[in-house]
Amino acid sequence: MGKRTTRKSSGKKGAWGGLFAGIFLILLAWITRSTGLWEMLSPESTPAASLSLPQDAGELQVWYIDIGQGDSQYIRTPSGKDILIDAGDTYAGDSLVSWLQDQGIEKLDMVIVTHPHADHIGGMSAVLQAFPPDVFYMPSLPESQIPTSRCYEEMLLALEENGNKITTAKAGVIPLEEEGLRLEFLAPGTGTYDSLNNYSAVVRLTYGERNFLFMGDAETPVEEELLANHSPLQADVLKCGHHGSNTSTSLAFLKAVSPSAAVISCGADNEYGHPHEEILTRLQQASVTIYRTDTQGTLCAVTNGHSLSFHTDLPSAWED
Repeated sequence: MGKRTTRKSSGKKGAWGGLFAGIFLILLAWITRSTGLWEMLSPESTPAASLSLPQDAGELQVWYIDIGQGDSQYIRTPSGKDILIDAGDTYAGDSLVSWLQDQGIEKLDMVIVTHPHADHIGGMSAVLQAFPPDVFYMPSLPESQIPTSRCYEEMLLALEENGNKITTAKAGVIPLEEEGLRLEFLAPGTGTYDSLNNYSAVVRLTYGERNFLFMGDAETPVEEELLANHSPLQADVLKCGHHGSNTSTSLAFLKAVSPSAAVISCGADNEYGHPHEEILTRLQQASVTIYRTDTQGTLCAVTNGHSLSFHTDLPSAWED
């Protein structure tokens, strides 16, 4: 959102000066109200006014939330459904709840957990307590991969308290299909893996002519399976797997997806070195526009099913 500057007028002292000043203030109030800037300029404005992007009729918004070193995406469908994918780490739980409230959200229609690593589910118990969802999706795991972490247990407890059941996220399941919009799971399939990352729910969202692909932390073995299965991979926007790690976004996979934009969700100066330079170079060589939550804050992709635009530097959902 660009900055606006206001030039001061220099009317003469006296009645004419007062008259011009009054007219100026009236015009300023009219302009700010009509352009939606009133809430930002008014001293009585609320955080919600500065956070929310107006949603036009027939418009889809896909938010890539700056959650620090973790993942969280929020989808606002044209029909008004609210969908959350992942919830960042434990330290971000309360801040994410506040962020969602500032968006005017009172309930969540759907919550998707890509996989139960702490940087994806740490804040989930707080979210579930604040917004009990209508439906909750998570991949089924082999017993050897079921976490014993505290955040996983707290998430299960919150689900139990809400009376939510876990619906299995797996390839072929279509959680949502309505006019012009389709959300489907491309993975996990039936494979078994040593890494929990590879059980990630891979989500493809289609609206009109535009497609979005959310990879969770899925790594190269999953990408190879998706290619072998001839899964519908083409997407305008790719949420890179595993925070831009070189374990993911292989060259063959990137060519199949052929995105115009890629989003990398990671924390500034994180200890893992995400995103890896190898992946940044690969994306640049493919002429893909790179968006990063660590350098550009929360991002929002907006489409009417035809045109596609990005908003950057929107408020984060966590505090240092």
